[in-house]
Amino acid sequence: MIRIVFLGFGNVGYHLCNTLHNSNKVSVCQIFNRSVIFLPSEVASIPFTTKLSEIVEADIYIIAIPDDAIASFSENLPFQNKLVVHTSGSVPMNILAEKNRKGVFYPLQTFSKNRAVSFSDVPICIETEQPSDETLLTTLGEVLSEKVITVASEVRLKLHLAAVFVNNFTNHMYTIGSAILEENQLPFNLLQPLIAETARKIETLSPSEAQTGPAKRKDVKTIEKHLHLLKDSPYKTVYEEITNAIQEKQNTSHGKKL
Repeated sequence: MIRIVFLGFGNVGYHLCNTLHNSNKVSVCQIFNRSVIFLPSEVASIPFTTKLSEIVEADIYIIAIPDDAIASFSENLPFQNKLVVHTSGSVPMNILAEKNRKGVFYPLQTFSKNRAVSFSDVPICIETEQPSDETLLTTLGEVLSEKVITVASEVRLKLHLAAVFVNNFTNHMYTIGSAILEENQLPFNLLQPLIAETARKIETLSPSEAQTGPAKRKDVKTIEKHLHLLKDSPYKTVYEEITNAIQEKQNTSHGKKL
């Protein structure tokens, strides 16, 4: 059985901890957090501490704190030669302190506190310095998911960049769409079937093949109507830039000069 200690308990830490706590292949020995927090009932039985000196023995220590705090926090850990991993997509492995064995355990998914996540098809991206640690992290990853892959730090950063585009930026587009509908007393759920179908299409089509809309069609009249509606809106620049990007992509795909 793999013994785990969670160091930090944000969104990623909570979801990983909750899922691993329910596995008979893993023992979540402890949760550390720098401040006292209320543990949800599903993990309330796990021992909790706010003191670094009280951190217990484990096979893997999972740092799940904000990216900019990982380096200094790992330096302050009161033990040596243990496998310490972080869960960030954008932070390199070598930022971790030298006194412990280093690794990364990055689940490629979006996490919100009050929404359950099924890990079975979530890619788990791992990285280690030592082959034996890679085997251990692979075993842990396979407790969660059918997709465990080894990804070097520089490649993982590019993967994270792509994820920001398809998740964070896309969600901001939902926010803009919601705001436009709200201004016109229309419910956001009118867009939900469209959003769902757009996501389903890329399961069988490439994103380029799935692209539709006035920008792809070069429908100048519709684009002008939209821009007129947005003439006093902060969203006008977003519309123009995305429209131009789609059209430039279309021109490139057809071998035309921009």
